[in-house]
Amino acid sequence: MKFGKVENPGELDLFLPQDHSDTKRVLESSGDTKNKPNIYVGCAKWNKADLKNFYPKGTGTKELEYYSTQFNSIELNATFYRIFPQSVTEGWYNRSSSNFKFFPKVPQLISQFRRLKNCKVELDDYLASISHLKEKLGMCFLQMHPTFKPEKFDDLRDFIEMWPIDVPLSVELRHTDWYNDTNVSNELYAMLEERGISNTITDTAGRRDLMHMRLTSPSCFVRYTGANHSTDYDRLDEWFERLKLWVDLGIKDIYFFVHQNLEVESPLLSAHFIKRLNEELGYNLTVPNGAQASLF
Repeated sequence: MKFGKVENPGELDLFLPQDHSDTKRVLESSGDTKNKPNIYVGCAKWNKADLKNFYPKGTGTKELEYYSTQFNSIELNATFYRIFPQSVTEGWYNRSSSNFKFFPKVPQLISQFRRLKNCKVELDDYLASISHLKEKLGMCFLQMHPTFKPEKFDDLRDFIEMWPIDVPLSVELRHTDWYNDTNVSNELYAMLEERGISNTITDTAGRRDLMHMRLTSPSCFVRYTGANHSTDYDRLDEWFERLKLWVDLGIKDIYFFVHQNLEVESPLLSAHFIKRLNEELGYNLTVPNGAQASLF
């Protein structure tokens, strides 16, 4: 992953900024302090070549079967590159564990090539494909190209109005003006909040300008990218403390996906994070096998 990659992460200030002033309001007004939130932690891929040494010998082609016993979710980037036929998505459903959820990315044909315009047929095909994940369908996420600017706000609005209200969605915008222009950001937040759409939080070392920390729904969708550096664990610990605060405020769903420039370390980081969730928040999430110790 090249987006947000830096050469010397240890020299940067990678602390989380303070929450946006409206995040507390959103959680207090629509959250739930009586029940523990649903928490899903996963990687971006289950490919054996990327997650080297994670799979036991003899796994063969059953990577998904094994992965879904170790994690309760996957950020499904495969759907970014193509719309899969029913037979494939049904296969994913049948091969994964019963409590597992998929979080499929909206295809690049819609987000990158069509730039959200003239894509009704493609969107319908995508939604039809992922519908075969049934109750294992988590939240979809739309990732726009860094060159997609606020000048295209109307295109984003039209797409969101076309999106079915009963399918959860998170939106990731990568051009800095969506967040650094107050007029634009306020309009964006209001639109997402009105539709109950999550505002993806992108935590990567080289793009701290995207750390808006503004929730627009009682569900957070966090895409955390480590830098293959010892500070990755410190950053995860800080995220844990922030999530504890949001739990106290009533957040309903936490979707947290761990990336790395070298994905082999993603299960290690995930295991560190999951252990803290279990030990300090009383969860009983599986700690991935073979991912018990830090590389650093």
